[in-house]
Parts: sequence; C-alpha cells; structure tokens
Amino acid sequence: MKDLKLICTGCGKEYSVKCVNPRCEVCNEPLEMEFITNGKIKEGNPLTQTILERYADFFPFDEINNDLSLNEGFTPLVPSSRIANRIGINNIYFKNESQNPTWSFKDRGTLFGIQHAYSLGYKKVGAVSTGNMAVSVAAYGKRAGFDTFIFVGKDIPEEKLNPVAIYGANLIKVDGDYGKLYYESLEIGKRHEIYFINSDVTYRVEGYKTAAFEMCEQLNFNVPDYIVVPTSAGGNIRGILKGFEEFKAVGLIDRVPKFICAQAAGCSPIYNGFVKDVEIIERVMDHKTIAHGIENPFPPSGNEVLRKIKATGGVCTAVTDEEIIVAQKEMAEEGIFAQPESCVPLAAVKKLKNEGFLKETDTVACIVTGSGLKYTAAFEKHNLKSYSCKIEELELFIANNF
Repeated sequence: MKDLKLICTGCGKEYSVKCVNPRCEVCNEPLEMEFITNGKIKEGNPLTQTILERYADFFPFDEINNDLSLNEGFTPLVPSSRIANRIGINNIYFKNESQNPTWSFKDRGTLFGIQHAYSLGYKKVGAVSTGNMAVSVAAYGKRAGFDTFIFVGKDIPEEKLNPVAIYGANLIKVDGDYGKLYYESLEIGKRHEIYFINSDVTYRVEGYKTAAFEMCEQLNFNVPDYIVVPTSAGGNIRGILKGFEEFKAVGLIDRVPKFICAQAAGCSPIYNGFVKDVEIIERVMDHKTIAHGIENPFPPSGNEVLRKIKATGGVCTAVTDEEIIVAQKEMAEEGIFAQPESCVPLAAVKKLKNEGFLKETDTVACIVTGSGLKYTAAFEKHNLKSYSCKIEELELFIANNF
C-alpha cells in the first residue's frame, strides 16, 4: 500500500491506510482516504484497462490483482435532448451504472473493497444490504475465492433473495433493527475476521470516484453544472464528489460541479436535516417509498453528506413516489429502464427546474444507479399495454389500430 492516511471526516483524527474499521474510534464519523493532489490518467486504451489501472495514481494500491475484476466501470453517459427540451434546460445526461457487471454502481466500490481485503490477507468478506450491494459483494466475493456473508433484513422481498443466493454466498436473514445491523456487522467482522464492504466504508467510497473520472473524460473535461445522485447511506455521493475535487486538484478540470442530493420523500433524513439547517441528521421513524434502495432511515454518512453539500454550494431535495414513477416511464421511453431509486434524480431535476433553482442554461448529469430489472414489481404502477391478434389478421389489425 502507498504511504497514505485515512482521515476522520468529523474530527480529523488520522489512521493507517491499512485500517479496516471504516469509522473513527473517537467520534464515530466515517473515515476517508487522504486527498490526492498529484496524479494523472494512465495513457492507453481504456478498453484494455481496468478502472484501477487507468486511474491508479488516485488510489493507495501498490499492486493490482486484475483477476478480482469483472470489468466494471466505463459505463455510458447518455445525453437526452428530448428530455432536456421538455424540462427546459440546456443539457441532461444519464450516467447509466446499470451497465456494470451486476447491474448497479455498487460494483465499483465492491472491487476496491475486495482489493483491500485481498491485499491484507483476508479470507472472508461480507455486506449488510437488501439489494444491489448484496448482489455485488456476493458475486465479487465468490469470484475472489472468499467465504462471503450477506446479512439482509427478515422482510426482504423474495425476488431479491435468489439473485444473491445464486452466487453461493452465506445469505442470512436477520430479525431485528436493520439500522443497527450495519454497526453490529462491523463488530462481528472484528471478532471473526470478516471484512465488511458496507455502504460507505472507506474503500467503497474510493471506488465511486471512478464514475466522476469517467464523466470528465466522456465530456472532454467540460464538467456539468450539477451532478444529481440518489442518496441512501451517502457513500456514492461522497465518492463522486471527491473524484471531481481530486481531478481539479491535479489540474485536469477547472471547476467542480455542484451536487444535488436527491432522496425519496417517504424516507429523506438528509433532506430533512438540510431543510432544518442542522449539523446532525435524525432517524426517520416512519418511512415508506417505492425507492427501496435509498430507503435508509439513518444513513451512516448522513452527517458528512450534509457537511459536503453545504460547503460546496449544493442542495438537497426530495420527490414523491408518484414523481418517481413518472420519471421511470420517461427514462424508459429514452431507452433506459432504471429501478425506482435511479429515477429519483430525473424527478428531482424536474422539481428543481419548476422551483426556479435550475436554469435554462444549466447542464445536469443524473446518476442512474441500477437496472429496472432489479425491481420488477414497479411494473404494477404503470399502465402498460399489449395486444393480441391472429397472424392472418395482423396487417389489418395494424392498419385499423395504429
């Protein structure tokens, strides 16, 4: 490992780069990798490189084991002039993270957690998750030859279990407070030598920087005005923001986009804290939303997200389930079928434009975190149609009905 430090985002206490515990022993805030101020993109064809190789200067690894990779990253940045015109803004892009190996953005962070666990000699990894991260860690963990443990809530929908179980992980449904399970897993990990690659752990956040790096390259280093991130635990938005900040520090871009933390109105603890202008988020006691992937009542990086949004001139917003479903259909008509939480950014852009926050001249990039095939129950919220006719009547049927 390179000679870097981990720094507490709350009190600033420093830790070794080899530290596995992702939280400060003094204030319990998340640890973050030391800021990189000197680096460059590796020359060559990105189609023949992993994200760890191409952006190696920005990470702590001395050696990279590419056998741990599933060729994650380098996902499309899709422009939509039709949606931009409809909303009334200059440009809108969709960073389609559903094109990662297990269909979500989680694969970026999982790869980095797996690399760190491997470099330290761990034989067991785990995660606390009800969806995308569970699938991702199950896949990468077994590929790496680790004994893999996935803890889920006891009420997890049945359709979410088998996509985890297929990889052969030790899948355990836990009866109890799901919010406490994150912290309990870290203690279990210490006692049983399991490296938990949970939602906002240090190396997972480092992996999320690569989405920012790619967007800079895809836009020829002309960065958007705003990046909109559907936010749960807070690791993804922290990582993407850090990526832009580091590219600016090394001189690859001349400014950092402002960030929009987008949540579902049915569970929006970070938004609530932003509106109340407080420093510490409060747990949401009664919560319900179709955007299950961001239904986190007490996000472990919530305080740090609040600090970052305020410090960088960003904003938080929350949208209803009805607005999310409308956005899902609009994105599908552009060829992008995303899970409900991935449609929160588009719903947020529409809301913020109507409120006058976003301007006609703005360029916005929405992070599409996962595939719509992850949650097919959302089909029930749409008025979807199909038709039937006999083959000999097909031409007449088309002529009479369309």
